[in-house]
Amino acid sequence: MVKMTIRLDPAVALALEQMAQAQHRSQAELIRDALSAYTKRGGRPLPSGLGAYDSGESDVSKRAEEILADAA
Repeated sequence: MVKMTIRLDPAVALALEQMAQAQHRSQAELIRDALSAYTKRGGRPLPSGLGAYDSGESDVSKRAEEILADAA
């Protein structure tokens, strides 16, 4: 795991502390779970240029090996 430092508003810090106590879990565990759910829901950004080009051919994925062999 990577260690990080975050700053929270006092009200959020208090709510987190109370949730951790009520659920008998650590604050770090609650934060990890929340961030994991958030990042899975949001997805990762696509690399720039991905999907920006259109070859005009609909079977490129089926012919990928042939196309790469021709290019080599």
